[in-house]
Amino acid sequence: MAEFSKLLTKTDVHKRLSLPIKFFKPLPSFKGGHVQDLRAIDESGFVWTFQCSTRKKGHPKPVLSKGWLAFARHKELKNGDRVNFLKEKHQIVPATPLYRIETEREIKIFGVIFGYSPIVAPFHE
Repeated sequence: MAEFSKLLTKTDVHKRLSLPIKFFKPLPSFKGGHVQDLRAIDESGFVWTFQCSTRKKGHPKPVLSKGWLAFARHKELKNGDRVNFLKEKHQIVPATPLYRIETEREIKIFGVIFGYSPIVAPFHE
């Protein structure tokens, strides 16, 4: 089961990925700051590092910014695709959680959505 799953919007694909606050509960503390790195491994085994940040004042509204757009371009993500973050069971460094990131695209035939299929991008060099 995904720790977090989201259908992507235009903003998610072209600017930053907004996250629900409940996604932060399993993450380490920001230690008084508003930025931390989040590591996620994709289906090819490549580890992506995303900068996760919150607003300094007001509602925290967490987002992934640095690293996210490179990932979105590499996977050729589009509005309506789905992204899933799942916590990895075997952590290399327990203090720095590692997530598995999966991407999916709608399977649509004659305008009817039949489900989602994994997006497999070319091998990352």
